[in-house]
Amino acid sequence: MSTVRSSSNLKTDLMRILRGDYSPPESFWRSLNYFHFYRLVVASLFVLATIYPAWATPFASENLRLAAWVSQCYLATAVVIPLLLLGWRPPFNLLLTSEVFIDIAALTLLMSASGGNRSGLDYLLLVVLAAAGLVGQGRLTLFYASLATLAVLLEQVNRALEGGSEPGDFTHTGIISIGFFAMAATARLLARRVIANEILARQRGIELANQLEINQRVIRDMLDGVLVVDAEGKVSQHNPRASSLWECIPPPNPHLSDFSPDLASHYLGWRASMEEVIETMNTRRSGRALRVRFLPAGETANALIYIEDMERVQAQAQQIKLVALGRFTASMAHEIRNPLAAISHAAELLSEKQEHEIHDRLTRIIGENTKRLNRLVTDVMELGRRDRTHPEWLGLQEVIGAMIDDLSVINPVVRTTIEVDGSSTAKLWFDRGHFHRVLTNLVENALRYCSGKRGSVRINVVGSVSVGTIDICILDDGPGVSAEVRQHLFEPFFTTRTAGTGLGLYIARELCIANGGSLDLIVQEEGGGFSIKVKGET
Repeated sequence: MSTVRSSSNLKTDLMRILRGDYSPPESFWRSLNYFHFYRLVVASLFVLATIYPAWATPFASENLRLAAWVSQCYLATAVVIPLLLLGWRPPFNLLLTSEVFIDIAALTLLMSASGGNRSGLDYLLLVVLAAAGLVGQGRLTLFYASLATLAVLLEQVNRALEGGSEPGDFTHTGIISIGFFAMAATARLLARRVIANEILARQRGIELANQLEINQRVIRDMLDGVLVVDAEGKVSQHNPRASSLWECIPPPNPHLSDFSPDLASHYLGWRASMEEVIETMNTRRSGRALRVRFLPAGETANALIYIEDMERVQAQAQQIKLVALGRFTASMAHEIRNPLAAISHAAELLSEKQEHEIHDRLTRIIGENTKRLNRLVTDVMELGRRDRTHPEWLGLQEVIGAMIDDLSVINPVVRTTIEVDGSSTAKLWFDRGHFHRVLTNLVENALRYCSGKRGSVRINVVGSVSVGTIDICILDDGPGVSAEVRQHLFEPFFTTRTAGTGLGLYIARELCIANGGSLDLIVQEEGGGFSIKVKGET
């Protein structure tokens, strides 16, 4: 997921650095460069001291020639080594050990030319050991202390053999040698602590980078829009979904008003309370309803704005409702079938013995309720079969003619009430049984609300704007659908008739969707109607 190395591999590598069996990271080389700068400054001061010995007494007080030669060589190495590292990097431990050895040798020789430990140059060895312990990997610092101790002891022994030493000089040398080891041990512990902190810091950095990348991907793929806004309304972060919901293309470094001026004004009013608030707003272009949630982003002055599509929220609620209804209707259909058969059988028995007028009434009541129950069960069972489609090319004129024939058996006036306009050769890609059910339901609704005059129900077949689709409109001259009813028209079990089941239009739309089409209400000034858009040709 991330281009950064994993934290487990990093920890393993840095632990190997502590053991000295792995090439150190770039931070070690940067620290070594600081050590190079220190050596360059010290070597330059030594050279100046040999040029002007009167200013640096007791430096080079016993052997100016030796001090000058050592200082010049020391300065040369301090200049050459950094230049070589510009194009070549030797093993880190080898390079550091070589430089420490050069420092110990140079400082020891300068001590010898300056009167021994009375010159104070042995204290510079403490600086070298401390720097080597901190710059290096901690493991060789005791070796460096041993070299420094051996060097100052040899210099003191040589001075004693030449007769230029006092008894107290060995005590000073012993104390400074103890200081070498103490400094080396301290630097080793500090180096280990520094490396451990570096392990932790780099590990936390990797984890943070991975977490930020995960968060960015999650926010980018969220179905809801997300905006991170500062106190002035500038958007510091947003996901593509926010732009899509507000139907805009924001510029780089956008302001909240670039998404929606109304949103920006609501945000400024919300800043006064800084408490979580949920509001419903509409987009300016399409009028889409959005649910906007304002909430503060922690203890900073920034705020988070979540944008949800109300259509999706309603669809999710509808889906949950349908799942529950599906379980209920499945069990209801099973339970109703059995008593329905008993009611039908009782009605038949009553119709055989019409001794009293009450029998006719009971027979009519039982028959009507039986038909109603059967229609309800049929609608409920149709819900479970809406996804089992077997589409085929259907001749629209043939299908409409068969539907009119079926309806005219019950009501012959249907033939004059319904008029069909459009191409007689139109074909559509639809399941035959599903289309018959959809068309019959819509035409029966139109017949129920029309005036009953000739041509009061019209079926228009036209080619749609989209290539390869046709539009079938079922229109009537009735009162139309009121604004209050429109938003609930396709909901299951919603009906304005006492004898209706409330599933007709809902099942019709589901069958159209299952066959790759759509069913929509046609809003017009006079009358009502529905439009079926489906794959076909005229």
